[in-house]
Amino acid sequence: MQRLAATERRDWREKFEQMGFSFHSLDGVYWDESVCYRFSADEIDVIESAAAELQRLCRSAVGFALANGLWDELRIPARYGDYIKRSWQDGEMSLYGRFDLAYDGQQPPKLLEYNADTPTSVVEAAIAQWHWLQELHANADQFNSLHERLIDRWREIAPTIRQPVHFACVRGNEEDRVSVDYLADTAIQAGLDARFLYVEDIGLDAAGRFIDAANRAIDSLFKLYPWEWLLRERFGPALPTARLRMIEPPWKAVLSNKALLPLLWELFPDHPNLLPAYFEAEPLGERFVAKPVFSREGADLVLHDGATQLSGAPDGYGGEGFVYQALAPIPCFDGKYPVIGAWIVGDNPAGIGIRESDTPITGNLSRFVPHYFED
Repeated sequence: MQRLAATERRDWREKFEQMGFSFHSLDGVYWDESVCYRFSADEIDVIESAAAELQRLCRSAVGFALANGLWDELRIPARYGDYIKRSWQDGEMSLYGRFDLAYDGQQPPKLLEYNADTPTSVVEAAIAQWHWLQELHANADQFNSLHERLIDRWREIAPTIRQPVHFACVRGNEEDRVSVDYLADTAIQAGLDARFLYVEDIGLDAAGRFIDAANRAIDSLFKLYPWEWLLRERFGPALPTARLRMIEPPWKAVLSNKALLPLLWELFPDHPNLLPAYFEAEPLGERFVAKPVFSREGADLVLHDGATQLSGAPDGYGGEGFVYQALAPIPCFDGKYPVIGAWIVGDNPAGIGIRESDTPITGNLSRFVPHYFED
């Protein structure tokens, strides 16, 4: 695993805008092809195997959590317990997820968190870095079957849902809108009827059916909107009885918050791909990260390294409680800290994307850096 200087394409901005990747320069620099990461084929195999193993562990954790009713630990309102259990028992199909891993090319990859419900950076990982590879490293390879696997997964999901499928995100978030539009396009390529709406336009009629802004019934909904928010919406209590198929399914609420981390460590202590994690800081001594159960993009977490503390950007998280995870061995290349996002589609590894930061905390301003590998 190496971080290499690279020559930028002069017209990459125009090309990305033509393909719909409009937020490439969010807050100055987001996509960064002045550098790239090179892996060996063996290192890619290690990452792929770790992602498959972590997905297996997470599915085991869902079964354990549901069997033991761990609603308080997972910060899930208990009144939704039967709803979540039913979605698991019925085998409702998941589309995708992303494991964030610390990996240096030498030690086993370590799980930092699982973005199991609303992962973004999908356009960057699936499309943008693939075009970069074809233009600049056509004789190399890239761990990236994300686009094809998403289309195939929609084909698998299609017989289990009613169409059309509505695709929703909140207003005013360009990254979310582009991500949802891309995922809707993969569904269309799989032969599904996909329609867009904003979360704010979702309504509920007198019969308890969810409707869109034109009062049309919503039978199937892909939402780039976290389950912990959805369950606390004014229409949350109507979800268990509505004729509405959700993607991601309700059981993903078990995996979509950081309370999963101590649960995994309890079930699989000393697993080579896990870091010690608890609901209290004491077992970890002076080197740990305090993570709000529901935070995103590194917001409100605090990294403790002895007498040194480093905080993520404040965003109002933490009232729901914290989990405490051992300090991860995130490598440092040229003063930059890469985190590998290992994508899962269904239950299968589908590729990686790399976010790079100036500190060990990956935040909203962290850059996306492309990669390739060689035998």
